[in-house]
Amino acid sequence: MAESKRDYYEVLGVPKNADDSAIKKAYRVLAKKYHPDANPGDTEAEKKFKEASEAYSVLSDSEKRRQYDQFGHAAFDGGAGGGGGGFGGFGGFGGFDGADMGDIFGDIFGDIFGGGRSRSSSRYNGPMRGANVRTSVRITFEEAIFGCEKEIDINFKEECSSCHGTGAKPGTSPETCSKCNGKGKIMYTQQSMFGTVQNVQTCPDCGGTGKVIREKCPDCRGTGYITRRKKLKITIPAGIDDGQSIRMAGSGEPGTGGGERGDLLVEAVVSKHPVFVRRETSIYSTVPISFAVAALGGPVRIKTVDGEVEYEVKAGTQTDTKVRLKGKGVPSLRNKAVRGDHYVTLVVQVPERMNEEQREALRRYDDLMNGRTPKEEGGHKRKGLFK
Repeated sequence: MAESKRDYYEVLGVPKNADDSAIKKAYRVLAKKYHPDANPGDTEAEKKFKEASEAYSVLSDSEKRRQYDQFGHAAFDGGAGGGGGGFGGFGGFGGFDGADMGDIFGDIFGDIFGGGRSRSSSRYNGPMRGANVRTSVRITFEEAIFGCEKEIDINFKEECSSCHGTGAKPGTSPETCSKCNGKGKIMYTQQSMFGTVQNVQTCPDCGGTGKVIREKCPDCRGTGYITRRKKLKITIPAGIDDGQSIRMAGSGEPGTGGGERGDLLVEAVVSKHPVFVRRETSIYSTVPISFAVAALGGPVRIKTVDGEVEYEVKAGTQTDTKVRLKGKGVPSLRNKAVRGDHYVTLVVQVPERMNEEQREALRRYDDLMNGRTPKEEGGHKRKGLFK
């Protein structure tokens, strides 16, 4: 019954004033989500797919949409004066515009089956860039801060000198693939609820190259390349962080069909430092100071990546006080002249072992700090730490 049908705008999840583009976009999402080929055996998904398709067939047609907006579902049940005629065979999707639906379902089938008609033609026979190659290099904390040069060993593919990259035995040449006639792709058809759908796949005989090598080069075994162990010098930029990569253009896998080589990506693995911790362009460390220096103030030597510097501790400094050494951090990768800061946490050390003279000095200090004021202490001296 027409009354039991959901509102078409509600089905597609669009407002009643939605334009054609919004309606098409909404349907594309639902069709892809609930397509029976993407949900085999799911009757609920098939029901939702048909419901969305029916809604789209009406709302994508300006005349049908006008009738629906005026009469609702009754416009297509023969119950309204201006409707009649139904969908023109909706069960076979006769109400759709062929070009429009061809565009939509070309994209949907491309997503479901792995390659649509519009995006497949450029994958075959033409020049294809080679794959990137990844490797890593271990560097010290200081090398990451200031930069350095490293030498690495990689497996590098070079053009075979025997076949000059053709992959064919010297004196022979690759032949045009008879299965795909040199196109590198083959067409096949698949039956669906919409009828016959045409799809494209890589030719299994030539692997998409359009050429077949009957007699392979014995030196490269038909690949056209020889793999050699090669040493490369790389420049590590100042300020690089752990996990970041240096890109060496053109040092990756060779391309096919005249395509350029890929790149070599060298990941920096930075060793931990026993004293310093890095966070972006800032460096952090902890420096112990004596109780006397904390109380009275005085100079302390602080290690930085640039060497030791002298810092004047203020009198009365408390433990865990943080100080900043401006410009003693990590250089910026964009501009090594710009550097972060070094943050130091000053920790007051409590002596674990003392001789008697030291202990007596602390007792005297404790007495002085507590004071001998009978009026305030009720005539009694408060016990100190060492009493």
